[in-house]
Amino acid sequence: MYPAKHASGIKTKPTTPNGATRSLATILAIAAGAMMMNACSTFAPKSKSVAAPTVTQDAITEYMVGIGDQLSISVWRNPDLSVEIPVRPDGKVSVPLAGDMMAAGKTPMQLANDITGKLSNFLKGPQVTVIVTNPASSDFQRRVRITGAVDTPVSLPYREGMTVLDLVLLANGLNDFAAGQNATLYRKSAGKVTAYPVNLDHLLNKGKLETNYPLQPSDVLSVPERLF
Repeated sequence: MYPAKHASGIKTKPTTPNGATRSLATILAIAAGAMMMNACSTFAPKSKSVAAPTVTQDAITEYMVGIGDQLSISVWRNPDLSVEIPVRPDGKVSVPLAGDMMAAGKTPMQLANDITGKLSNFLKGPQVTVIVTNPASSDFQRRVRITGAVDTPVSLPYREGMTVLDLVLLANGLNDFAAGQNATLYRKSAGKVTAYPVNLDHLLNKGKLETNYPLQPSDVLSVPERLF
């Protein structure tokens, strides 16, 4: 008997699954590679177009009253209204005639103006002076902090002229799991917290200083970890 032929007269080779299997394996390998690349990224927020932070001079030079501070509130020619009092845990102080006043988070001048406004309802042209006699809260107000994937997370007293690089070095550098390219500097200003992307890999390994931002009190630098 003669071998069977294709309808066109050309012999055909029997199909095998090997070619399809190799193609499927290639596709799966590419997909797995893409998944691994995505997995290596961190949970840090995507970098957004944010203007570089600027140091607010008031944040360095102006003292903000805090909880636990001891205040001397003096009303000129009214010794009965003048008091020496601490700032309560709720951030307020009690002033004769003026009542409870929010003190925490204000400068002594702002607090004096607020008290003056209240006393104006009872006195003609009151002159109020507020002096911080014991700045008990200053140690925590005027600190900078670094957290996350660093060798030694620390909270340090702010010193004028400090930069991001200074803070990283004082924390003994990044650990082996750090995703330094995705670090973030958090700064609170006017009651709002703004996040600024910081590339510590460029800063430490390539000498690129674009994100070596100057610090100001209460700044927090966060360094995320890689997944693996």
